Amino acid sequence: MISGRDALRRLREGNARFASNVRGPDTIVSHTRRPELPTDQEPLAIILGCSDARVPAELVFDQGLGDLFVIRVAGNIVAPSLVGSVEFAASKFGTRLVVVLGHSKCGAVTATLDELQRPSENQSRNLRSIVDRIRPSVEGLLGTNLTHDREAIIEQAVRVNIRASANHLRHGSEVLEQLIREDGLLVVGAEYSLETGEVDFFDGAPA
Repeated sequence: MISGRDALRRLREGNARFASNVRGPDTIVSHTRRPELPTDQEPLAIILGCSDARVPAELVFDQGLGDLFVIRVAGNIVAPSLVGSVEFAASKFGTRLVVVLGHSKCGAVTATLDELQRPSENQSRNLRSIVDRIRPSVEGLLGTNLTHDREAIIEQAVRVNIRASANHLRHGSEVLEQLIREDGLLVVGAEYSLETGEVDFFDGAPA
């Protein structure tokens, strides 16, 4: 079992390759492991990421087949089924790193800010369920000077939302709390830059 710190190091190294337009040799030949995977998997990290088509975790971290347990949902929100998915992977596979991966210019976060500022009458209840999970973490920004700078408020809202999701995983699950306390599970918040391809592990990452 790979430790959370070692897994984080591997993700950092993989992202550095990706941002430099380089692929690691292990990634290129990872498909050769396919015959082994029907009977077992040992993902080095669990990624709770946004569904945005521009942020595929395996590519962003230059990882191969079987390396990542990826959960994707608009706005990288945390709902019961998503917590359960993280619990499942951390408990069953012994994975000791969880990364909440948001990204710059997140559409779900932007839509939430727009809804708070200009409420719509006909928003679907399914879309509203996403907005309602992002709302508590970002609505406080609307009372600040950031409201006069749309780009700045979106940047801050993206990070606040990532932190909120990471904290929810750290403190909203008895299973994960125990793994953090007793087995070295790391829960880290990170932001992917659409502009540079780089991931900033800014919340909860050890030095």
